[in-house]
Amino acid sequence: MDTGFLVAAAMFLQLAAQCGTPLLFGTLGGILGEKAGNLNLGVEGMMMMGAVTGYYVAAVTGHPILAAFAGGLAGAVGALLYAIITVTFQGNQTVTGLTLTIFGIGISNYVGKECTSMTLPASVREFYAPIVVPGLSKIPLIGKMIFEQSSFVALAIVLAVLIWIYLNKTRIGLNVRMVGENPSAADACGINVNLYKYTHILAGGFLCGLGGTYLSVVYITRWQNDLVAGLGWIAVALVIFAIWNPVRAIFGGYLFGALRSIGLVLQNTQMALFGYEIKLDPQLLDMLPYIMTIIVLVLIGIQKKKEYQPPGWLSRSYYREDR
Repeated sequence: MDTGFLVAAAMFLQLAAQCGTPLLFGTLGGILGEKAGNLNLGVEGMMMMGAVTGYYVAAVTGHPILAAFAGGLAGAVGALLYAIITVTFQGNQTVTGLTLTIFGIGISNYVGKECTSMTLPASVREFYAPIVVPGLSKIPLIGKMIFEQSSFVALAIVLAVLIWIYLNKTRIGLNVRMVGENPSAADACGINVNLYKYTHILAGGFLCGLGGTYLSVVYITRWQNDLVAGLGWIAVALVIFAIWNPVRAIFGGYLFGALRSIGLVLQNTQMALFGYEIKLDPQLLDMLPYIMTIIVLVLIGIQKKKEYQPPGWLSRSYYREDR
């Protein structure tokens, strides 16, 4: 096989993993909340809050780990607002999630006015620079994709595996799934339903905030308004695509990351087709992930298999007095 093609393919896969990492963080955050029975459509807003907070802290302090923690915490604060309204006051989950998205985008763009004149210190950029694993990074095709990445990329994969183990192999994880399927039965067994909901909604918000921080601090490394640009909505769809399975979310995140990469690689490229020169419009290429999102939702929706069904109590409020 042509060496040039292998190099180009390896670089494309590396870019796909980088583009897919914020999607993976957002998807994992959505899975945690939905496993506890709460549908949070505010992923986009929480990612934006994490992005602006992480960038601001990184630019001011020059501390990369503190920036990541602050970004995750900002996402958790957004999730806390959602949890108070939907769990404590039993408000409509769909409306609250949409409101959180609008709130998150608005406040991040407002705070981001200060960030436009800021630059990330070298200490932050160097800390999150790709780490090359000697020898393994030279493996054809997958070497650069897996073994020449920022530590943030590896963190997302490790978290996906750990969350799968947590949900499927631990007693607490079983309790979480029980709360999402039937909170009345969980309550009757002595499980604190509201505590489980709050904990996992906030943990999901923290992961969404990390996804936003990755975008602003690691991937783009500068601030711009509407930085997340719809990735939060794709993450919401990827939760369904992954069938609420954190490990499957890795594949989904990287697949959609590859679709985003196509737009970056082929923008303004001219191709010969049937003797005609065709220029690939970048806006049309940017539509690919969203077109695929619609296709995936349709295909999953027509499946009637039990494992494709959402948690039984998803998006429904739990009234303890009705138990």
